[in-house]
Amino acid sequence: MVWSGVPEAAPPPRRGGGVRRALAVVAVLALAIGLGFALTGTLRDRGVLGGGTPSGRVTPTTPLPVPSGAEELATFYSQTLSWQKCTGGECAALTVPLDYAAPTGKTIAIALLRVPARSGTARGSIVVNPGGPGGSGVDFAKLANTIVGRSVRDDVDIVGFDPRGVARSAPIRCLDDAQMDTYLGGEPTPDTPAEELAFLDSARAFGQACAQRNPDVIGHVSTVEVAKDMDVLRAALREEKLSYLGMSYGTLLGATYAGLFPTRVGRMVLDGVVAPDLTSAEVAKGQAVGFDRATRAYVESCVSEGKCPLGESVDAALTAIQDFLARVDATPLPVSGDPRVTELTEGWASMGIAVAMYDQTSWPVLTDALASALRGDGTALQRLANYYADRSTSGTYSGNMLQAISAVNCLDQSDTADLAAIHAHAVEYAAAAPLWGRFLAWGEAICGVWPVPATSKPAPVHAPGSAPIVVVGTTRDPATIYEWAVQLRKQLDNAVLLTFEGDGHTAYQRGSSCINSAIDDYFVDGTVPKDGLRCTPD
Repeated sequence: MVWSGVPEAAPPPRRGGGVRRALAVVAVLALAIGLGFALTGTLRDRGVLGGGTPSGRVTPTTPLPVPSGAEELATFYSQTLSWQKCTGGECAALTVPLDYAAPTGKTIAIALLRVPARSGTARGSIVVNPGGPGGSGVDFAKLANTIVGRSVRDDVDIVGFDPRGVARSAPIRCLDDAQMDTYLGGEPTPDTPAEELAFLDSARAFGQACAQRNPDVIGHVSTVEVAKDMDVLRAALREEKLSYLGMSYGTLLGATYAGLFPTRVGRMVLDGVVAPDLTSAEVAKGQAVGFDRATRAYVESCVSEGKCPLGESVDAALTAIQDFLARVDATPLPVSGDPRVTELTEGWASMGIAVAMYDQTSWPVLTDALASALRGDGTALQRLANYYADRSTSGTYSGNMLQAISAVNCLDQSDTADLAAIHAHAVEYAAAAPLWGRFLAWGEAICGVWPVPATSKPAPVHAPGSAPIVVVGTTRDPATIYEWAVQLRKQLDNAVLLTFEGDGHTAYQRGSSCINSAIDDYFVDGTVPKDGLRCTPD
């Protein structure tokens, strides 16, 4: 399965592998690649605990009452956070049990970053998550001025956290940088029996490496466990209810929290929905349809502007992309200026194309990269793929999202490595999504060979007794299709649906004042948006 956050912090979260494992780095955030790679300077500014005293409000020291039934977790629920100045805000560490079934056993330190309200008199906190699974909430929170509206920044503290297994919170590391290059650049759509077996062997070796290098953590990074960490965080922030902004996979995390602790839900916004009752096959097929839908929108724009390097008609351009990927599969293109990746393979090329679907402002960058690739130079498209993978041109990986993503997804639900089933899905998905169907079908295999059994199953969430939950869907979202937002809205007992009639991954703070004002008003003064509100780009 694939998802991805908002390009970072985000792009793309999903379940899967490479673009076979990465396609939906249902992501990280939908930041504009069109602003150029200068953005990465901000995104790479990773804060660490530092000295000094915090400048924002001080968290009250008096603990809230321990929730009924959580008495064994009293030590965790009653802890006081020690905030210190750090890059981007104020940092602290939250202590949680490694295994909630054994609360007196090993613990994990969860990295936090708080960006204080600009007014200096915050009325509370909003916890944020950018997606993934594997996106850094600490890095996301550093972007507070752009991820929430001005009135929200003035009124509340923005608190990000790195979920267990991610970034600074007991991060899962499976492969070194050179090994990740080989893994991500591998064959994403096997064409022969030998390639199919090699694909499964690669996925199996990756999972085994994750288990061997992270023996304690690998079985305890599920979405359910992270949601429980969020409730401990709520208590440590001295908030009776959790106000929360979840993007992409962060919506699954928020919905899971609401299902576990419905009466502790505060002002919750879920943008770019992964519905909790989706099977892995439904996610894969849905993402295939979403990426095809987004790619068609990109191609329509390219053709309409004239001189599109892909062709003079939409159908011709779509065929040109398919033909290009087939040619790169057979004969990779040269890449210059990279210490290790000297060839653009189908794996890298597909990631470079996919990442541009997260935000339409990146389409001109993709067009230039494809034009260069069609002339025989894969360098520009490889740079886009690097962005997807959180990889620098020096060959280093800044985060661990494309390693943690599989660990989380495979704990959340099982998948298949049965070749007959994968072949059947490839035919089915390709019928619905000719360009991306086979990629997503083969992405199912990684959880089919994962060494740790799944601990959860897909199930609807109703959250009776919750405060109103705002569900947001974008009509041409590539990674989290609009239909999933409708699906979650129907499940929840107390929710409203906002629709963004536009392109790209997620909607809030992406070019619609209608969406932005509705969410800002909800966070600031509790005004619940009208159910069924539909908004367009400005």
